[in-house]
Amino acid sequence: MRLEAKPAPSLAATLAYPAGAVLVTLLSSSLLVLAAGASPFSVFALVAKGAAGSQFALLETLTRATPLIFTGLAVAVAFRAKLWNIGAEAQLYAGAVVTVVLGTGALPLPAPILIPVIMIAAMAAGALLLLGPALLKTRFGVDEVVTTLLLNFIVLLFVSMLLEGVLKDPMGLGWPQSQRVVADAQLPRLIQGKRLHLGFLIAILAAAIVWVVMKKTTLGYEMRAVGHNPEAARFAGIPVNSVLMKTALLSGGIAALAGFSEVAGLKGNLTLDLSPGYGYTGIVVAMLAMLNPLGVVASAIFVAAIFVGADAMSRTAGVPSYIAEVMVATALLTMVVAIMLMRFKVRWR
Repeated sequence: MRLEAKPAPSLAATLAYPAGAVLVTLLSSSLLVLAAGASPFSVFALVAKGAAGSQFALLETLTRATPLIFTGLAVAVAFRAKLWNIGAEAQLYAGAVVTVVLGTGALPLPAPILIPVIMIAAMAAGALLLLGPALLKTRFGVDEVVTTLLLNFIVLLFVSMLLEGVLKDPMGLGWPQSQRVVADAQLPRLIQGKRLHLGFLIAILAAAIVWVVMKKTTLGYEMRAVGHNPEAARFAGIPVNSVLMKTALLSGGIAALAGFSEVAGLKGNLTLDLSPGYGYTGIVVAMLAMLNPLGVVASAIFVAAIFVGADAMSRTAGVPSYIAEVMVATALLTMVVAIMLMRFKVRWR
């Protein structure tokens, strides 16, 4: 068996292959639902109802999608230039730590100034965190998959140390959590009494900005060129190492916004379980969107709907909610195969 490159896929093929991947995911998940003794149709109907069957359910889905949009964008930006950023989880926590440090009274500024300042500082923390692996890659050829993955564990241990030390809330009854950020540092809720906050609109705006950068700017062209063929890009005069540095700064900064939005918009403080794996799930979101920044919004809402709907379904149908994780993992695998089949033709000999 060998793979032969195909010409650029048509619009129909670009839509058909991802749709086929989703269909295969649903079919394979149906087998697990049958094994659990339930009807796939009723289970999927309950998932859809739990994710979007009411205003509360829909707003919860959008709330869960907010950090996934940020981490999905971060991964899409990095992967487009073939900078394999597996450390969005660490960058998320870096942004969360900075948000807590600056948002608990360190900066006595009014909300219209304080919130943008914290955002910029959080992005700087995430950007600098990814800059290290990028430098190791460009200077010494160190595999960034290893360095970014290991940074996830290092940062989590560092956050744990902070929550047991200097950031520990003295009024937290001994629990490892930080103090709450002040009111002026909190993102306002979009609907009074609901959990959906301004971070969702910031995420949509970030997706639009990243799309413009990727499609309409010189940097975006250079990132795509480096991603397609770094040697050809270098021969054409594109500074490959400089492009990778800029990509790292942009990707890490966007991932850090996920931590900022979760602390300032939803939780109000920092705990070690702030993220249930948003950084890793962002890889799935980016791949489902085929690294398209606008597609990341749709895929993030889709993945969030699966998780939110599965929680509601589990309480009603008695099927374990872990089916959601299986569906997301299967979606990633089938999407990778779909991308391969879209770009290459399989020849059997």
